[in-house]
Amino acid sequence: MSRPILEVIALTPEDAVAAQAGGADRLELVTDMAADGLTPAVATFAAVRAAVSLPVRVMLRATDGFSAGTAAELSALCESARALAAEGADEFVLGFLTDDGRADLTAVAALAEAVGPRARWTFHRAIDRAADRDALRKQLVDFPGLDTYLTAGSASGVDDGIATLLAEAARSDDPGYEPRILVGGGLQLKHVPVLLGAGITGFHIGGAARPSGWAEGVSAEAVAIWREAVGG
Repeated sequence: MSRPILEVIALTPEDAVAAQAGGADRLELVTDMAADGLTPAVATFAAVRAAVSLPVRVMLRATDGFSAGTAAELSALCESARALAAEGADEFVLGFLTDDGRADLTAVAALAEAVGPRARWTFHRAIDRAADRDALRKQLVDFPGLDTYLTAGSASGVDDGIATLLAEAARSDDPGYEPRILVGGGLQLKHVPVLLGAGITGFHIGGAARPSGWAEGVSAEAVAIWREAVGG
């Protein structure tokens, strides 16, 4: 089993510093948590990158929901992705669905091209709203750079999705199932031993890193508790 990783959502350089102090392995950098995380400004990425040594995965998402929007909106998001890549970002988070719940291959391909072939990226929780999770994974199997799925196993969170997560972990040798499962979305400490026992090694926290609320920012002490729980 590979070493467990703990990814923490950061909105600011202060969040990033606290997450690193608590033992996080990686950051997911976003803005606007009221919309479940949107693309941050290039200046914010640059400030975070200067503040910490952790890998930073940058969200590519312009609006709430899992639609890439109009052609013009997708083009603007690609411009943002190129600007971030020019600033040095080389890890990203993205993922879009069509109206019928399939992976939006047009949007994913456009953004994968925008960030470049060397970039690594996570397909985020759009998979939890997909009409067919297995079909979505097979749609994306040949995309360069895809190394992670951020998922709760269910749109309603890990409590309802844990059986799905365990079943998918058991298929890690099947086509489309090679990317790491990064569990996030209602993840609780009680879930960690069960997930580790199934060979799942990726854990993603946002609110759990902020026991005083999003406005107060990341708590290094809270992150440290999770670091101890996931091991590594």
